[in-house]
Amino acid sequence: MVKVSRRGADRLKDGHVWVYRSDIVSADGVPPGAPVGVADEREKLLGTALYSSASQIAIRMISREAVKDLEGLLRKRIQEAIAYRERVVRDTDAYRIVFSEADFLPGLIVDRYNDLLSLQVLTQAVDTQEVRQVVISELGEQLKPAAIAERVDPRVRELEQLPARPSSLLQGEKKSTVFAMNGVRFHYEAFEGQKTGAFLDQRENYAAAAQYARGEALDVFCYHGGFALHVAQHCSKVTGVDSSRPALEVAGRNAALNGREIEWIEANAFDLLRDYASAGQHYDTIVLDPPAFAKTKSNLETALRGYKELNLRALKMLRPGGILVTCSCSYHVSPADFLNVVAEAARDMHRNLRIVENRTQAKDHPVLLTVPETAYLKCLVLAVS
Repeated sequence: MVKVSRRGADRLKDGHVWVYRSDIVSADGVPPGAPVGVADEREKLLGTALYSSASQIAIRMISREAVKDLEGLLRKRIQEAIAYRERVVRDTDAYRIVFSEADFLPGLIVDRYNDLLSLQVLTQAVDTQEVRQVVISELGEQLKPAAIAERVDPRVRELEQLPARPSSLLQGEKKSTVFAMNGVRFHYEAFEGQKTGAFLDQRENYAAAAQYARGEALDVFCYHGGFALHVAQHCSKVTGVDSSRPALEVAGRNAALNGREIEWIEANAFDLLRDYASAGQHYDTIVLDPPAFAKTKSNLETALRGYKELNLRALKMLRPGGILVTCSCSYHVSPADFLNVVAEAARDMHRNLRIVENRTQAKDHPVLLTVPETAYLKCLVLAVS
């Protein structure tokens, strides 16, 4: 049993599922990764959680009740996560199947790429052999993939004080496939690229951008060409920019797969935008999809300056009547912060912006209303004059 402070208990009663180590009153004898009962200081049961002996997030709630059959609960939650995607996912064979806390399976990420599954383990509890076996067994039984791969983040394992482990196939032998989003096809390699391999959370935003894009387009931080390949359906010329040569090589293969002619440029985005803006280069559509600038709250001010500079440069290069698609995946940058920084850039550039769409992450990355950390992606589609 883990006993939590009044503040920790109030947090759980408000619907959050995390309790930080500073709010743990006692956790005597609880082994790393164990399922535990959680009680307040009066010893009233608050539910069952998964315990971490290392993380600042000491417990992650998995049920508001006592759990007697953890395996049965895990299997049921995986089945429910799959059923939810069957209701909300359209026009793709690549999507997130399990989104950690948002699917009531804290510490587990599972993505599908056509006939391959990619899994990430983020906590001590999910890394136990018992939980691993249940997860792999249920995913295999429900989805019958050609293979299940585990993508390992060494930093996460270090923070959770877990032994080093290489990325590897957990089931099957297939390591690559082709998947489709909104009719656009992409190569997938199980052990290459960032995260679990692609930015599935942008899938619906790719389609939205394609709906409004026109003329000459510039996709900045293009990675494997998600936005570039979608807007190419409606644009006369598309240029994709990224600092990663390996990412651009995959983007080039994806363009060939779709029969598209796209110019790929390896460059630092800030330098390129500054040089292009100074040179008077102009576009009808610009997409900004940078990595997270604020990975912690302490980085917020620096991040906001970065977002403002990017949007300033883009606005300088957009022709009147142009479309700006601008994104932030930094959780610590709130939707209000992001709107404000883009508005400041527009004021400084004496441009008028109208919001065509104010978007978030795709529906397979659900937002749990009482856990704000599950909402992180902002995507604005703006008409510029």
